[in-house]
Amino acid sequence: MELSKLKAPLFVSWQLTRDCDLSCLHCCTGSAPGRPSPNELNREEALRLADDLLSTGVPYVMLCGGEPALSPHFFEVAERLGRGGVQLKIETNGQRFGAQEARRLRELPIRSVQVSLDGDTPEAYRSLRPNGSLEKAWLACRAVREAGLPLEAAFAPCRSNIREAEAVICRALELGAFRFNTGMLMRIGTAVKFWDRLAPTEEDYDRFFSMLERKEVELAGRIEVWFRPHSLDEALELQLREPPAALLVLPDGLVKVSAALSFICADLRTQSVSQAWGRYLSALGSLKVFDPARFRLAGANAEAVV
Repeated sequence: MELSKLKAPLFVSWQLTRDCDLSCLHCCTGSAPGRPSPNELNREEALRLADDLLSTGVPYVMLCGGEPALSPHFFEVAERLGRGGVQLKIETNGQRFGAQEARRLRELPIRSVQVSLDGDTPEAYRSLRPNGSLEKAWLACRAVREAGLPLEAAFAPCRSNIREAEAVICRALELGAFRFNTGMLMRIGTAVKFWDRLAPTEEDYDRFFSMLERKEVELAGRIEVWFRPHSLDEALELQLREPPAALLVLPDGLVKVSAALSFICADLRTQSVSQAWGRYLSALGSLKVFDPARFRLAGANAEAVV
């Protein structure tokens, strides 16, 4: 696909807020209770952006966070986009997502609701989400399916939960998920602070990916086991070789070139989606000489505008 021929991105990942109801050790966005990003888009600005996404013809948007349900305009944004014909994916930790929320979303073109299931025992789950409830996450999954919505399950492998990954796949299948999403833990956000405590060993990862390859075959046709590419380096190299037709929007309207990188290419508070798309395409040219190893040495706090 030649991106320059597209007039708009095919996908937008929109972090509505950095505020969250959990304090997860492995969070890649640095979210936590009472910690929204400075200068987050307000209701008027968010709805204006939603209208711009519609007028630009973006077909698919993911609403995430933080916990998107904590945004006071979450449903207004979802309904503005969905009623305009945009396919939606919702990412949630499931702590405040129940039957009422699921019923409200089922009137919209929901491609999936993704719930994080980082463990199959309360102990493993709380080792990463200290104030979270695994039972609530399971209840959220059931509410999604009872409303007739497509369910995805997400799993972040860490040292304290990686041995429960196979059980979580089985649990996701039992709960009615059509896909299980996972991959190597990203060393960004809050995870940087706790990396020595969180990061699985090479042996852990070897067993993990061997199990995933086995379950991918065993469960084919029943649930997708989605885990490629394996590493962050591989993902970055793939993105540079085959850039996605996607924009990643932060809560304050800034646009990142990649989830794993801190490079900012546009500001949707002052620029249109079309302008941001052009800036993204220009930024990709700057990143052709990008060295992932050099970025890792620079650290997760490196910031740049390209």
